[in-house]
Amino acid sequence: MMNVKKICMMAVILLTVMGISVSGYTKEVEKITNFKININKATVEELTKLDRIGKQYAQRIIAYREKNGPFQKPEDITKVKGIGDQIWEANKEVITVK
Repeated sequence: MMNVKKICMMAVILLTVMGISVSGYTKEVEKITNFKININKATVEELTKLDRIGKQYAQRIIAYREKNGPFQKPEDITKVKGIGDQIWEANKEVITVK
């Protein structure tokens, strides 16, 4: 009886680990398959699809472009308060300005 419990517990752990790995893999596949976000046109909802970008940062991106005009190059997103090199590095493959 104890072996059945151990097997069930190990199966749950294995499935949990696999689920985490699959979700991370899915995010990488989206990046590779031409998943692009134009930071000059994206809505708050679209911007929150970027890694480490929540509603507050998305609103800052929109406010920045409304005040300063369109971003000239993707890395200009780092001009937005609170968005630094780590966020840029996490998203540079999916951000576009075209």
